[in-house]
Amino acid sequence: MKHFLVSLHLLGSFLQIMSQCTVPRSEFHLEGDYLVGGLFDIHEVTESISFTRVCCLFSAHSQPFVSSSHRRFQLMRFSVEEINNSTDLLPDVSLGYEIFDYCTDVQNFPSIFKLISVNGLIQAQNEPHNNLSKVVAVVGLYTSTETRTAAPFFMKNLIPMVSYGASSSIFSRKQIFPSFLRTARPNKDIMQVIVNIVLHFKWQWVAFLTSDNDYGNDGLDLFTKMIRKTDICLAYTNSLNHHTDYTQIFKRINAQNISIIIVFALERTAEVLIESAIQLNVTNKVWIAGDAWSLNKKLPKVIGIKSIGTVLGVCEVAMAIPGFSDFIHRSKSHARCESDGQQKFCNQVCNCSSLSPEEIFAADPSFSFSVYSAVYAIAHALHKVLQCGAGRCNRNVTVLPRMVLAELKKSNFTLLNETIHFDENGDPMFGSYSIIYWNDNGDAEVVGISTFQPSFHLLINNSKIQWYSNEDVPTSKCSQECKAGHVKYQGGIHKCCFTCEICPRDTYVNTTEDPYKCNVCKKTEWSAEGSTSCNLRVVEYMPFTSPIAILIMIGAVALEILTLAISVLFSINYNTPIVRSAGGPMCFLILGCLSLSSLSVFFFFGKPTPPFCILRLLPFILFYTVCVACFVVRSFQIVCIFKMAAKFPNLYSWWTKYHGQWLVITGAFVMQAVLLLIGYSQETPKPYDETLWSPDKIILTCDTNLKGTAGSVILLSSLCCLCFIFSYMGKDLPKNYNEAKAITFCLLLLIVTWMVFATAYILYHDMFIQILNSLAVLFSLYYFLMWYFLPKCYIIIFQPQKNTPQYFQGLIQNYTKTISQ
Repeated sequence: MKHFLVSLHLLGSFLQIMSQCTVPRSEFHLEGDYLVGGLFDIHEVTESISFTRVCCLFSAHSQPFVSSSHRRFQLMRFSVEEINNSTDLLPDVSLGYEIFDYCTDVQNFPSIFKLISVNGLIQAQNEPHNNLSKVVAVVGLYTSTETRTAAPFFMKNLIPMVSYGASSSIFSRKQIFPSFLRTARPNKDIMQVIVNIVLHFKWQWVAFLTSDNDYGNDGLDLFTKMIRKTDICLAYTNSLNHHTDYTQIFKRINAQNISIIIVFALERTAEVLIESAIQLNVTNKVWIAGDAWSLNKKLPKVIGIKSIGTVLGVCEVAMAIPGFSDFIHRSKSHARCESDGQQKFCNQVCNCSSLSPEEIFAADPSFSFSVYSAVYAIAHALHKVLQCGAGRCNRNVTVLPRMVLAELKKSNFTLLNETIHFDENGDPMFGSYSIIYWNDNGDAEVVGISTFQPSFHLLINNSKIQWYSNEDVPTSKCSQECKAGHVKYQGGIHKCCFTCEICPRDTYVNTTEDPYKCNVCKKTEWSAEGSTSCNLRVVEYMPFTSPIAILIMIGAVALEILTLAISVLFSINYNTPIVRSAGGPMCFLILGCLSLSSLSVFFFFGKPTPPFCILRLLPFILFYTVCVACFVVRSFQIVCIFKMAAKFPNLYSWWTKYHGQWLVITGAFVMQAVLLLIGYSQETPKPYDETLWSPDKIILTCDTNLKGTAGSVILLSSLCCLCFIFSYMGKDLPKNYNEAKAITFCLLLLIVTWMVFATAYILYHDMFIQILNSLAVLFSLYYFLMWYFLPKCYIIIFQPQKNTPQYFQGLIQNYTKTISQ
């Protein structure tokens, strides 16, 4: 800090030497009770200037003239004059100004020292303020780079600096720039408008060109952050300076097929860019201009400007300032060129007296209201500090810059129907932006507006814009949008560049939430391939009230009645040869197991529950095993009596002595019960929602327990095979004893039935597979009932002559004679 203060003292000591450059009286100075400093870049230095050159050797007025800045300079002069003529604002206090042409950072430090010095000396920060400068605040600067250089000198003593154009975000940081305020909206607001313009027209693939300075770099940084959660992709970016190769820039832009170019650059930089685009024959582009050059008066008149495409832009809403026109005409008619003996800096000379009022009015009017409101904000703050009221002010108040700063921060007044006030960062909470379009007449036509208070809102009248294609809004995309039901697959760094992949069945894509993901439908929903939403599945199961279910259950009840009737008939005729040859007491066991097996049929209907799923096959498998086991031993006994008794007398003796048939039946029953118990304990059948075979339906069924029933099915199948072998061996026995043929036929029907069911189950998994399963169970029961028992019932009832011992003995004797022959 000590080195900094010493430097300030040394530089300030040169002010006496530098002030010896005598020039004619100019419009840059006005005496007053209090002075407002002004810094305007009326001329622009386009080449590097040596640090060693002093002010008078480098004349600002010899550099290129900036008409828009000169207009703003005149507007400050007018604002001060208007305030001095007012009886309400600073009524008995005159306001003066000290304005400098800030054309370059290098050569304008003397101007800054002049504003913060007293009698050529700069007071140290901690010394008492014995001699105070009349400068209570400064209006300026225009660009962010210039402001960043000059602002620290004013921050030291908290001299208010109200900028009318510096929009970089860094100036909102009060710990670095405590006495800085601005009447131009910051870059974040401008960039919000530009981003929303791009979103409004659904552009995605854009280029962003900036000035190679604080203004451009800050704009690019803000733009990059704002588009992160949007569909906008920054395809190309570059910073523009004196060494830029515009040919390469446009080659890159064309190579990437970019149609939208955002140019966030200073006015002079933008002019060079657009002129280069015309010379390089760049066509069919949409240019979006920042507020620094959108109202440029030169470019819309350049030959060939229409060929580059359509130019849109953002600018502060144009506001007519009453009295400014009269002031310019009056000033030009009373131009003061004579010398009054005063000594002025050389960068307080304009040499622009030859400008006509029309030329001033024709200049770019951007930031006019920003200058006007900046001067008025300072005046209102000074008005509060001086306790002005009732036509007079308190001149006994010692005005310090920090006092003006405190009142500036609390500003709240109306100017041209606009309420002027600042937020805690010194940024304006007023103003709006116009969306303009360069029409065929070379004018900036307003086609929309963007407001920030109370919330952001953008409105654009598309019908006013004539696009370069004379058709609809141009498109700018890296990849064409995917068809409905397709997701985007991003292969590179840009989310706008992608390939499209169709979403598979039972998934969908919601493009508003995440266009890069196929979402899985809920279990209760389904979707076809390439869907954007899911549909509810139709829940289906076979209810008890279904006609086909009722018919099957009637068949099961009929089987129960038949088994009961046959049991009664066999009980009455228990001692007859037919009943004894059919198995005697074993017949009642078979009929009882057939009746119990039919219970499974009833559990195939209704909404599946865990008990229903268990009882669907458990009774059938368990009791049907007993039935088959009975037929196994019955077939074995018939063959044994007629064919094996004589050959294997010991085996036959053991079989009859120990009741071998009942041992086999009991063993089969116990073994099947154990297998079912083990299998169901490992994996119990449970309800299952079948969605694979019918994508638009949920079939309520039971999960097939293959592991749990494998052992039981193998046992039952083995018994069927044994039964078939024994019954086939007895096919040539006496007719009334020839039950083997009936058993063989039943087994063949049984095999065919379950093969048909297995084939249907593999190929078809709809709700009606449960119908087929119940029918297979029911038919398996009816086969034995119809082909084994009913023929015997027929003989008992309708052919009693065949149900006698004599008839059976005759059949046996005939069979014996046949064998002996």
